[in-house]
Amino acid sequence: MPEVLRIENLHKRYSVESTAVHALKGVNLVVHQGDFVALMGPSGSGKSTLLNVLGCLDRPTEGSYHLGGEDVSKMTDDQLSSIRSRYLGFIFQQYNLLPQYTVVENIEIPLIYQGVRLNADSRDRCIGLAELVGLGQRLDHRPMQLSGGQQQRVAIARSLVNRPQLILADEPTGNLDTKTSHEIMVMLSRLNASGKTIVMVTHENDIASWSRRIVRMRDGEVESDLPNTPEPIDFSGPPLPMHLLEEAA
Repeated sequence: MPEVLRIENLHKRYSVESTAVHALKGVNLVVHQGDFVALMGPSGSGKSTLLNVLGCLDRPTEGSYHLGGEDVSKMTDDQLSSIRSRYLGFIFQQYNLLPQYTVVENIEIPLIYQGVRLNADSRDRCIGLAELVGLGQRLDHRPMQLSGGQQQRVAIARSLVNRPQLILADEPTGNLDTKTSHEIMVMLSRLNASGKTIVMVTHENDIASWSRRIVRMRDGEVESDLPNTPEPIDFSGPPLPMHLLEEAA
């Protein structure tokens, strides 16, 4: 499979209250198309810093980061913003939905950032993604009218709207109960089975067990990088509508 991202000898240093922190220490990582990677590690291990760098939300101090074949490590803020809108989809623990917007309007937000002119076709696509995550009957609801699991489903649909090469998920089940967490992980697993590449930060072993690969970090370094075989999942039901997920022709 082709590479989606490659980082080499990645370092990140910053200061906290005049104290120097070396958060990443020569990290090397390659993620291929179709990977489902769980990033794990204790607090302070560097996993969240690494996810921020992968999401082009922060720059490395040293080293290179190639995303979609482009070296993004030295790009300007405007260039990074363009890369985020073209290549990446984000799922956050706190959902990060705009409370004044409906389900469909929240899904549309990345298209607005990308400069896409919203029209009937883009609206139909966002409705299709809402239906994909099981919210076809909640299109006009606002976040406060939805459960936590439903809000995370909106966030998943939003992460797909720009047909990203890579989905980055930061503790996507951290605020959810066990049953809802299972439903979200089934959904992410179905997306991965359809070809979507996912890198997910989690501190929970049972959530990491859904991934195909577990990267453990400690003290800013990769401690281990091992394949994982998730439990078989029943994907019965209609197949995912690939026209909503794949790159437009």
